[in-house]
Amino acid sequence: MSEQRAGLRQIPIPVVVVGPGSQPEEDTLDYMVMPRGMDTYVPPSMPEPEQMAGHEAVLGVLGDIVRALEARLSGQPAAPISLDDLHAEDRALVNQILGEGEVGVQVAPEAGRGAVRVQESIFAGVWRVVRADADGRVHDCVEIGAIPAIVPESARAGASGPDVALDVPEAPPGVMNAPSILSEIADARRAAQPGQDAHVVNLTLLPLSPDDIGFMDHVLGTGPVTILSRGYGNCRITSTRTGNVWRVVYYNSQDVVILNSVEVVDVPEVACAAEEDLRDSVERLREVMAWMHAS
Repeated sequence: MSEQRAGLRQIPIPVVVVGPGSQPEEDTLDYMVMPRGMDTYVPPSMPEPEQMAGHEAVLGVLGDIVRALEARLSGQPAAPISLDDLHAEDRALVNQILGEGEVGVQVAPEAGRGAVRVQESIFAGVWRVVRADADGRVHDCVEIGAIPAIVPESARAGASGPDVALDVPEAPPGVMNAPSILSEIADARRAAQPGQDAHVVNLTLLPLSPDDIGFMDHVLGTGPVTILSRGYGNCRITSTRTGNVWRVVYYNSQDVVILNSVEVVDVPEVACAAEEDLRDSVERLREVMAWMHAS
């Protein structure tokens, strides 16, 4: 029997493995790369106690900021806090304590005024506003609120009024879907009311060609205000020459566009500090003040 078995020709039988993951995939899944970093609140870099000797002006500025936050939270107006008269060392200490937060703004020069740079501090809703006059003189102040007044004011000044109809010229060859989107934006502008939620057109989900995007940019125009918000990835917000219309583009941490949209609103919410942000900021600043007084 064993001799017979030894003499038999062996026939190879393929072994087939079945189950999830056992078979080759013809089409590989291409997952979107999501952001991997997020900016969060970092405590201020506090000066050493001996550094505060003789710098009562810094304590005065911080006290003014706390009172302005309290006024805003109670529904009262808060005037800007000028830093023009601070000495260089006092200004350096203010810079150290306030730091730089998530949102920065650039406003292009216009007649009678130079460029404006706005930087949110690490205390949300506490904004540093640096303006340059046409003659080169620089003015430095702190403003309290959702966003400094210069941002919506400049956006409106550099755009047509909300009652001015959106002029859409005849689309050139290659432009297919942009006219219908521009019509939706025009309808949203006519229906918009101050303070209402944004009307968002998500361009990422729409079948738009580069010609469509270029035509929309041409019709809407580019305004004087550019906002960069650094949170979960980056968000670049640009005013247009069409009143109450903003371009809002989100990037992941690899600078790949993950959301491209148009918002019809006074100022996009992603750039603004909320009321709860102001409440957090006033509490944190009170802690800073208590530490500095104790030292």
